[in-house]
Formats: sequence, C-alpha cells, structure tokens
Amino acid sequence: MRPLPAAAIAAALTAAVLPGLAAVSHAATTHRVLFDASKAETAGNADWIISTSQPDPLKQNASPSSDKDWTGALSSWGIALQKTGQYTLDTLPAGNTITYGTSSALDLKNFDEFVLPEPNIRLSSAEKTALLTFVQNGGGLFLVSDHTGSDRNNDGWDSPKIINDILTSNGVDNNDPFGFSVDLKNISSDHPVAISDPSNPVLNGSFGSVKHSLIANGTTFTLKPADNPNVKGLLYLSTASPGNSNAFFVTSTFGQGRVAIWGDSSTIDDGTGESGKTLYNGWTDPTADNAALALNATAWLAQGSSGGGGGGGGGNCAAPGQLLANPGFESGTTSWSGNATIGTGQTPHSGTRDAAFDGTGTTTTNTLSQTVSVPSGCSASLSFWLRVSTAETTTTSKYDTFTVAVGASTVASFSNLDASSGYVQHTVDLSAYAGQSVTLKFTGAEDYEKQTTFVLDDTALTAS
Repeated sequence: MRPLPAAAIAAALTAAVLPGLAAVSHAATTHRVLFDASKAETAGNADWIISTSQPDPLKQNASPSSDKDWTGALSSWGIALQKTGQYTLDTLPAGNTITYGTSSALDLKNFDEFVLPEPNIRLSSAEKTALLTFVQNGGGLFLVSDHTGSDRNNDGWDSPKIINDILTSNGVDNNDPFGFSVDLKNISSDHPVAISDPSNPVLNGSFGSVKHSLIANGTTFTLKPADNPNVKGLLYLSTASPGNSNAFFVTSTFGQGRVAIWGDSSTIDDGTGESGKTLYNGWTDPTADNAALALNATAWLAQGSSGGGGGGGGGNCAAPGQLLANPGFESGTTSWSGNATIGTGQTPHSGTRDAAFDGTGTTTTNTLSQTVSVPSGCSASLSFWLRVSTAETTTTSKYDTFTVAVGASTVASFSNLDASSGYVQHTVDLSAYAGQSVTLKFTGAEDYEKQTTFVLDDTALTAS
C-alpha cells in the first residue's frame, strides 16, 4: 500500500464495522485466530494490528462496537470477528517468534488460523518451518502482501520477497507448496474483479458477496497448478482474464490446512490507528467489497479440514487413515510396480529399506507406482521424504528430474538443483481426488552424464 490520507467515506460507512453484521449466523464453534505483529507490521505508516493491547485486545475494550474501541488499522477486522461471538483473538507481539509445537501460549498449535499482514522482517528458518507445519497439520494461513519496494523498516526485505522466501526455503516443501508466487510488481490503481462462482464460500459467504476489491499500490500473484493443483484465483485485475497470471486474491490448500493471500494491504486498512500514522480506508471503501472478502476468507480458513467449501473435507470421511500399502518399502516390492531399486543400498530415512531412482550417470528412467482409492468426503494428503545427491555442478539447469504424478497429472517435481545433505519431507494436497481410484507414480529420469540419485522413503497418502 502507498499510504494515502483517509478518504472522505460516508459517515454511515465509517461508523459501522460491517453493515448487517448482527444478522450474520455462525456455527457454535469458537475459532482461535492469531494476528502477527512480530514482523514490523507497524513500521513507518503501517499499522497492521487489531489493537495496541497485546496479546489480548479485550484488555483495551472488552465489548468493542466501533473501530475506535481498539487502536490499530486492522481494528475493524478484529472487532467484526469479535462481535460474532465465535472467535477468540490474540496478537503475537513484537519481540516474539513464530513457533509450532512449543509450550508457549502463543504457539501456532493453539490456534486455528494465523494472519500474517504484510510482514517486513524476514522469517527465520525455524519460523518458516513452523508456519508450513502449522498449515500441513490443519491450520489456516492468511497472507497479505503489498507492492514491491514496500520495505517499511529499510532492512532490505519487503513483503513480496519475504513471502516468496517462505514459499521456497521453508524446510518442509521448497517448491511453491501452495501453488503460487508473489509478483514483484507495483500496480498503482485497479479494482480487481471476482470470478463467477456462486458456491465459493470466500466470494459468497455469510459476511456477504464479493464482486470487487481495490488496489492502491499493490501486486498480483502467479498461479502454479503443477506445484499444487488446488490453487485457485478468486479475483483478477480488471484488465485480465482468469488464468495463471494477474490474480489478486488466491486460495489454496496444503496438507490438512488452507491458505489465502491478498495483493494489497490497503484493503484491510480501516483508516484509523495509532497517533501520527497516515492511513487509507480501504475496509469500507464503497467501490469495493473488502470487508466481506476479508471476513469470509477468515471464516473459511479457520474451519480447516473440518469445514466445508474446500479441500475435499467435510468431517464425513468414509475411511480415514493411511491409503498406501508398504509405504516405507520394508516389505520390498510388495504392492509397488516399477523398476526403482528397493533395498538397503542407500541410507534410509527410517527402517532398513528405501527406494532409489537413477544414479547411473547414463540415460536412465526408474519408476514406482501404486493404485489406491481415495475415499469420498475426505481430505487427502500425500507426504514423502526425498534425498537428492548429484555430481552435477550446474546451479541453473535441470538435467535430471524426479516427478510425482497422479494419473496423467504431475503434482510435484524436483531435479538435480534440489540436492541436499539429507532427506527433506514434501507434502502435496490430493483432496481433489476424493472419491476416485488413482495411480500414484514416482519417476526418476537421468540424462547421459553425471549421476543424480533420488532416494525415496516413508511415503504416506492419508485420508481424513
């Protein structure tokens, strides 16, 4: 966002957090949402907090009714959720780190959803792994990017670079696990248009229908369905057609969790905040449906694998559990077809056996496949551990490749460029295949010189 003076929005709009909010009906479940403030979200004119009372905004005002009752440019967002009675909200204050699986009360494991609004400090390796693990295990992640060059604390990292770094260097899946990347753009002005999808709960949810958003200096996203087939663009630039480019609001799934990303922080800004901040009211801008979009997306993300409207889940999985037979290759070739080497010649991730592909330094193709039925009504997640070692010295060319396919669709791919000293776990959401019988196939392909060995172990295709 390029900070602008507060627009002269009609008094009826600025006085209301969201018109008609009291009439919204929700399930009885209380969802736990954590807003991040640890990544310089208040640097410069930014003020991306729900309240200055942290971690608990209720200590500023336990019964907020307007955006002035909590201090922060995201106060309208937080108060709208608070007024439903179905959300508990906290903030991760500055000086804290993002964690998963610790004893901290603000650990991600204690929450259903994490909101990362235009981060301006690069996440550490441990934080990125925690974030991906959180989503993988059913958490909802709401990312808000801004335009390239929006480095508010002058540390060399802006939100597009930081989010792309999360997607490519996280220790869980470094190949755009959510199926999108952030474009390094600065689009000055636009009103992105929603796709036509009446059944989509983000565009047509309990908080209202979404037709447009707005850009006041923001960016877009490139979709990569080959990396994650569940990625979906929901709004696109007004001059663009829906496709893999120029998406402004995107959703996806990963493991058991859900992800959404928005291309401009102007959209979540309610124009009010801490003293001295120059802010812009995009939340109630009458030319856009930003409040409905933010709140519908928050509700969808917080539901995780137990909610409807995405990921193939609905709490009605016909047969949950591991779908693959002999997933760690401990029974040799049992249940697997193909010519990869299953045995003890390589160091396994666990147990005594693994599956090795290629490694000859000559033109070689090795495969392993297994046919499974994904139960209807289920979320389905494929995970596996892969170790890549190579004699190739290039840092730019993919000479030897390893692909994962479901039927005719490639859902993940790796190469000699992914060489590492040890195993790396990767996860692919296969919920789109619920109710189908599919063939899962791993293929290693090596060219005519310089060996690359791909070692696979501890596979799992889990329905829930």
